[in-house]
Amino acid sequence: MTRKIPVVGFVSLGCPKALVDTERIVTELRARGYRIGTTYKDADLVIVNTCGFINEAVEESLQAISEALEENGRVIVCGCLGGKAEEDGSNFIAKRMPKVLGVTGPDSVDEVLAMVEKALPRPHDPWDELVPKCGVRLTPKHYAYLKISEGCNHHCTYCIIPKLRGELVSRPIGDIVREAANLREAGVKELLVISQDTAAYGVDKNYKLDFAGGRPVRTRLYDLCRELGRLGMWTRLHYVYPYPSVDEVVPLMAEGLILPYLDVPFQHAHPRILKLMKRPASTERNLERIAAWRAACPDITIRSTFIAGFPGETEAEFEYLLDFLREAELDRVGCFAYSPVDGAAANDLPGQLPDEVREERRRRFMEVQAEISAKKLARKIGTTLDVLIDEEPDEDGVAVGRTKADAPDIDGVCYVTTERKLQPGDFVKVRITGNEEHDLIGREVVEGDGQ
Repeated sequence: MTRKIPVVGFVSLGCPKALVDTERIVTELRARGYRIGTTYKDADLVIVNTCGFINEAVEESLQAISEALEENGRVIVCGCLGGKAEEDGSNFIAKRMPKVLGVTGPDSVDEVLAMVEKALPRPHDPWDELVPKCGVRLTPKHYAYLKISEGCNHHCTYCIIPKLRGELVSRPIGDIVREAANLREAGVKELLVISQDTAAYGVDKNYKLDFAGGRPVRTRLYDLCRELGRLGMWTRLHYVYPYPSVDEVVPLMAEGLILPYLDVPFQHAHPRILKLMKRPASTERNLERIAAWRAACPDITIRSTFIAGFPGETEAEFEYLLDFLREAELDRVGCFAYSPVDGAAANDLPGQLPDEVREERRRRFMEVQAEISAKKLARKIGTTLDVLIDEEPDEDGVAVGRTKADAPDIDGVCYVTTERKLQPGDFVKVRITGNEEHDLIGREVVEGDGQ
């Protein structure tokens, strides 16, 4: 009689860092002989990887757990919300969802596997050939997230990430470079480097000497970028705090080793609000750094995120933020209306603003940025840019891709008119012919067409 192969289902919520955790768990389960299901009905149990960053994410996670319990009945919970504790020390999830099989926090692959094997005995010992060298990924084949560290040493007043994911723990640089090389072998064209604080990579290791590809290298961002640049893929840096150490990485962008792209979470501009947030750096210094980065690498794209309506923010301080935005002329920007997070110190600050004020300021912020974005994109009309295709052409011959200035899901796209059957992962030259507020429009340049 053939033994039934146990099936594990997944619900993965939250940010790309949580998605990487899910990919690691799926990879290990596949190696141990488990199948990965696509529906509640097919699965013998379900793992819910939760997010607990803001209250809306907590609600979404609780609803996902409830749905999994109702539809399947056998549920293991992991992720940020899984690691949250009540004031009395009890687990936040276990107290509200006592029927779950087990609960653990983020970056807890071994604990999750132990829970799965307790509920569903392992089919056989791990066989490496059951999974590719690059592991099982949940992103499209042509790009992948590469997590270089876990946790964060900052204690921003609006955030509880250090409580959920702990202090900074950097991965060995050799392990990261090996993973990147395996991803390249699997056909990945773009690496999206992520962590809670990318610029702090190696601080916890005191930048110790290690080896990558047989070469002695320091455990620090500069060395990591150089090693990743050797692999010849698009390498894009996310979540980069504006530390002085970033200044030495920008010339690598000018050399073409890594993409001329910096995702820097400024969050605000007014010194008093930054102090209330417990954020590093001042407005004046940030403007100086932006100017220096552009001088060192004229093609650099700077993206950032901001919070509008932080507790105590006055109208004058918000206008100060808008003035900063106009002066900085950032390329890509996202803005969130401040949202209280259970357990965050900002909840106790005076001057909590009404929801409608927070949202109105977010809207005004994005209106200013839309004008800046449209103006900057219009300057690209008539230029020819490298584009990585994400979606094949539709019936009108229009494919969707991204330039070096655009990360997937969070930035704009480039609509490419083509006469060829392009595939996701193809690189093409595109002549830019128009733009919208956040997106570009162009036509593929085919060799010999005279353009």
